Amino acid sequence: MVFDHTRDESAVDRAIREAAERGAFDNLPGRGKPLPQLDDDSEDWWLRGYLRREGISPDLLLPPSVQLRKEIDRLPETVRALRSEREVRDAVAELNLRVVEHLRFPSGPRIPIRVVDADATVARWRAGREPATAPSPARPEPPARTRWWRRRSS
Repeated sequence: MVFDHTRDESAVDRAIREAAERGAFDNLPGRGKPLPQLDDDSEDWWLRGYLRREGISPDLLLPPSVQLRKEIDRLPETVRALRSEREVRDAVAELNLRVVEHLRFPSGPRIPIRVVDADATVARWRAGREPATAPSPARPEPPARTRWWRRRSS
């Protein structure tokens, strides 16, 4: 007995089979070449390709505790680009708010996370900065003027 596969195929499968038999797919660009995303053997190749095309950081898929830990670890590089101490303190304060919120309502794997010391971060930021301008040489003070009433009494 010969198995009749046409009885069990869906309308879509039948339309594709008939189009292939007619040769509708013979002149397509890239015919006979491997698909580029299939070079990756992992199961989530399509997800990483989508994130790359859309310009989305893969870190957004991590649990909040891991995201915060990575952000704390990258803080020295993050604040290096900031121009003032106020901006550095604001960045640390914003990160600390999210750390405290996570510590109150933890989610994801338990990873040790602490609040960042703003003073230590500012000190490292200052140490890593090059002086923007050389200090100007001190101008000599003009001689003190003697008041007119002091001149008369001498």
